[in-house]
Amino acid sequence: MRSQAAIAEFESRAATTPTHEPITDPDSGSPVDFRLWSAKRISAYEDSLLKKTDAPLAILRIPKIGLRVPVFNDTDDLTLNRGVGRIPGTAQIDGPGNLGLAGHRDGFFRGLKDIGPGDIIELQRPGGEDRYVVSQIQIVSPEDTYVLDATPERAVTLVTCFPFYYVGSAPQRYVVTALIENSSQRSQSVSQVSTTTGKNINNKEK
Repeated sequence: MRSQAAIAEFESRAATTPTHEPITDPDSGSPVDFRLWSAKRISAYEDSLLKKTDAPLAILRIPKIGLRVPVFNDTDDLTLNRGVGRIPGTAQIDGPGNLGLAGHRDGFFRGLKDIGPGDIIELQRPGGEDRYVVSQIQIVSPEDTYVLDATPERAVTLVTCFPFYYVGSAPQRYVVTALIENSSQRSQSVSQVSTTTGKNINNKEK
Protein backbone atom coordinates (compact mmCIF):
# COMPACT_ATOMS: atom_id res chain seq x y z
CA MET A 1 0.00 0.00 0.00
CA ARG A 2 1.36 3.44 -0.90
CA SER A 3 2.03 5.79 1.99
CA GLN A 4 -0.63 8.26 0.88
CA ALA A 5 -3.19 5.45 0.88
CA ALA A 6 -2.07 4.40 4.36
CA ILE A 7 -2.52 7.96 5.60
CA ALA A 8 -5.99 8.20 4.01
CA GLU A 9 -6.97 4.88 5.55
CA PHE A 10 -5.71 6.00 8.95
CA GLU A 11 -7.84 9.14 8.85
CA SER A 12 -11.01 7.36 7.76
CA ARG A 13 -11.00 4.19 9.85
CA ALA A 14 -12.22 3.77 13.39
CA ALA A 15 -10.02 2.07 15.98
CA THR A 16 -10.06 -1.70 15.87
CA THR A 17 -11.70 -3.89 18.49
CA PRO A 18 -9.15 -5.10 21.09
CA THR A 19 -8.10 -8.72 20.61
CA HIS A 20 -4.99 -10.78 21.18
CA GLU A 21 -5.25 -12.30 17.70
CA PRO A 22 -3.46 -10.54 14.81
CA ILE A 23 -5.40 -7.44 13.78
CA THR A 24 -4.97 -4.94 10.96
CA ASP A 25 -3.08 -1.85 12.01
CA PRO A 26 -5.08 1.23 10.95
CA ASP A 27 -1.88 3.18 10.21
CA SER A 28 0.12 0.70 8.12
CA GLY A 29 -2.78 -1.37 6.74
CA SER A 30 -0.92 -4.57 7.71
CA PRO A 31 -1.70 -7.30 10.26
CA VAL A 32 0.03 -6.86 13.60
CA ASP A 33 1.68 -10.09 14.74
CA PHE A 34 1.45 -10.18 18.51
CA ARG A 35 3.21 -13.52 18.96
CA LEU A 36 6.47 -11.94 20.18
CA TRP A 37 4.83 -9.12 22.12
CA SER A 38 4.42 -8.87 25.88
CA ALA A 39 0.86 -8.82 27.23
CA LYS A 40 1.47 -5.35 28.63
CA ARG A 41 2.55 -4.04 25.23
CA ILE A 42 -0.45 -5.55 23.45
CA SER A 43 -2.79 -3.82 25.89
CA ALA A 44 -0.95 -0.51 25.53
CA TYR A 45 -1.10 -0.73 21.72
CA GLU A 46 -4.84 -1.36 21.70
CA ASP A 47 -5.43 1.48 24.15
CA SER A 48 -3.30 3.88 22.07
CA LEU A 49 -5.56 3.45 19.04
CA LEU A 50 -8.37 5.06 21.01
CA LYS A 51 -6.35 8.00 22.30
CA LYS A 52 -4.29 9.37 19.41
CA THR A 53 -5.15 9.73 15.75
CA ASP A 54 -2.49 11.83 14.02
CA ALA A 55 -1.41 10.54 10.62
CA PRO A 56 1.91 8.69 10.20
CA LEU A 57 4.92 10.34 8.57
CA ALA A 58 5.88 7.16 6.72
CA ILE A 59 5.74 3.37 6.77
CA LEU A 60 8.80 1.39 7.88
CA ARG A 61 9.26 -2.08 6.37
CA ILE A 62 11.80 -4.79 7.22
CA PRO A 63 11.06 -7.79 4.96
CA LYS A 64 13.44 -10.13 6.85
CA ILE A 65 11.23 -10.05 9.97
CA GLY A 66 7.88 -9.31 8.30
CA LEU A 67 7.63 -5.87 9.90
CA ARG A 68 5.47 -3.11 8.43
CA VAL A 69 4.82 -0.33 10.93
CA PRO A 70 3.76 3.34 10.85
CA VAL A 71 6.33 5.98 11.72
CA PHE A 72 5.21 8.92 13.83
CA ASN A 73 6.97 12.06 15.04
CA ASP A 74 8.43 11.99 18.58
CA THR A 75 9.07 9.20 21.09
CA ASP A 76 6.57 9.74 23.90
CA ASP A 77 4.95 6.64 25.40
CA LEU A 78 1.66 6.97 23.54
CA THR A 79 3.43 7.38 20.19
CA LEU A 80 5.66 4.34 20.72
CA ASN A 81 2.67 2.26 21.77
CA ARG A 82 1.10 2.93 18.34
CA GLY A 83 4.16 2.43 16.15
CA VAL A 84 7.74 3.65 15.98
CA GLY A 85 8.83 7.24 16.45
CA ARG A 86 11.24 9.67 14.84
CA ILE A 87 13.76 10.75 17.46
CA PRO A 88 13.75 14.57 17.80
CA GLY A 89 16.99 16.17 16.62
CA THR A 90 17.67 13.56 13.94
CA ALA A 91 17.11 13.90 10.20
CA GLN A 92 13.68 14.43 8.71
CA ILE A 93 11.88 11.56 6.96
CA ASP A 94 12.69 12.95 3.49
CA GLY A 95 15.91 14.75 4.34
CA PRO A 96 19.65 14.08 4.29
CA GLY A 97 21.59 12.81 7.28
CA ASN A 98 20.87 10.23 9.99
CA LEU A 99 17.20 9.48 10.71
CA GLY A 100 16.76 7.98 14.18
CA LEU A 101 13.72 5.77 14.87
CA ALA A 102 12.83 4.35 18.28
CA GLY A 103 10.54 1.44 19.10
CA HIS A 104 9.63 -0.81 22.01
CA ARG A 105 11.71 -3.96 22.52
CA ASP A 106 8.62 -5.91 23.59
CA GLY A 107 6.48 -4.60 20.73
CA PHE A 108 7.17 -3.57 17.13
CA PHE A 109 10.97 -3.72 17.50
CA ARG A 110 11.15 -7.16 19.14
CA GLY A 111 12.08 -8.68 15.78
CA LEU A 112 15.23 -6.56 15.47
CA LYS A 113 17.00 -9.34 17.36
CA ASP A 114 16.77 -11.43 14.17
CA ILE A 115 18.25 -9.06 11.59
CA GLY A 116 21.89 -8.60 10.62
CA PRO A 117 24.28 -6.83 8.26
CA GLY A 118 23.10 -6.91 4.66
CA ASP A 119 19.40 -7.04 5.51
CA ILE A 120 17.09 -4.51 3.86
CA ILE A 121 15.15 -1.70 5.53
CA GLU A 122 12.57 0.22 3.47
CA LEU A 123 10.95 3.56 4.22
CA GLN A 124 7.82 4.43 2.28
CA ARG A 125 7.05 8.13 2.56
CA PRO A 126 4.97 10.78 0.79
CA GLY A 127 6.70 11.42 -2.53
CA GLY A 128 8.88 8.34 -2.71
CA GLU A 129 10.52 5.33 -1.13
CA ASP A 130 13.99 4.76 0.32
CA ARG A 131 15.86 1.47 0.57
CA TYR A 132 18.60 1.01 3.16
CA VAL A 133 21.06 -1.82 3.85
CA VAL A 134 21.98 -2.75 7.43
CA SER A 135 25.68 -2.00 7.96
CA GLN A 136 26.17 -2.36 11.70
CA ILE A 137 24.55 -3.54 14.92
CA GLN A 138 25.76 -2.20 18.27
CA ILE A 139 24.88 -2.60 21.92
CA VAL A 140 25.51 0.67 23.73
CA SER A 141 24.63 2.52 26.91
CA PRO A 142 21.79 5.08 26.97
CA GLU A 143 24.41 7.85 27.15
CA ASP A 144 26.02 6.85 23.84
CA THR A 145 24.10 9.32 21.69
CA TYR A 146 26.91 9.38 19.12
CA VAL A 147 25.00 6.64 17.28
CA LEU A 148 22.54 9.37 16.28
CA ASP A 149 25.16 11.84 15.05
CA ALA A 150 24.58 13.46 11.66
CA THR A 151 26.06 11.54 8.73
CA PRO A 152 27.35 12.74 5.34
CA GLU A 153 25.20 10.17 3.55
CA ARG A 154 21.58 9.24 4.23
CA ALA A 155 21.20 6.67 6.98
CA VAL A 156 18.53 5.28 9.28
CA THR A 157 19.30 4.22 12.85
CA LEU A 158 16.85 2.00 14.74
CA VAL A 159 17.02 2.10 18.53
CA THR A 160 15.39 -0.14 21.13
CA CYS A 161 16.12 -1.26 24.68
CA PHE A 162 18.33 -4.28 25.40
CA PRO A 163 18.37 -7.08 26.46
CA PHE A 164 15.12 -7.88 24.68
CA TYR A 165 13.75 -10.11 27.44
CA TYR A 166 15.20 -8.23 30.43
CA VAL A 167 12.80 -7.94 33.36
CA GLY A 168 12.45 -4.32 34.40
CA SER A 169 14.10 -1.25 32.93
CA ALA A 170 16.64 -2.51 30.38
CA PRO A 171 20.14 -1.08 30.98
CA GLN A 172 21.40 -0.92 27.39
CA ARG A 173 20.34 0.05 23.88
CA TYR A 174 20.29 -2.13 20.76
CA VAL A 175 21.19 -0.03 17.74
CA VAL A 176 20.79 -0.99 14.07
CA THR A 177 22.45 1.28 11.52
CA ALA A 178 21.57 1.11 7.82
CA LEU A 179 22.93 3.14 4.90
CA ILE A 180 20.98 4.32 1.87
CA GLU A 181 21.11 2.00 -1.15
CA ASN A 182 18.71 3.82 -3.44
CA SER A 183 15.92 6.37 -3.29
CA SER A 184 12.87 7.05 -5.42
CA GLN A 185 11.38 10.51 -5.11
CA ARG A 186 9.56 13.12 -7.12
CA SER A 187 11.32 16.14 -5.65
CA GLN A 188 14.56 16.84 -3.83
CA SER A 189 14.39 17.81 -0.17
CA VAL A 190 16.07 21.00 0.99
CA SER A 191 16.16 19.95 4.65
CA GLN A 192 19.43 20.47 6.44
CA VAL A 193 21.31 17.81 8.38
CA SER A 194 20.38 18.04 12.06
CA THR A 195 22.93 18.51 14.83
CA THR A 196 23.11 16.21 17.82
CA THR A 197 21.32 18.70 20.06
CA GLY A 198 18.23 17.24 21.67
CA LYS A 199 18.79 13.63 20.69
CA ASN A 200 17.92 11.09 23.36
CA ILE A 201 18.15 7.30 23.42
CA ASN A 202 17.29 7.13 27.09
CA ASN A 203 13.49 7.05 26.79
CA LYS A 204 11.62 4.73 29.09
CA GLU A 205 11.45 1.11 27.98
CA LYS A 206 11.59 1.21 24.22
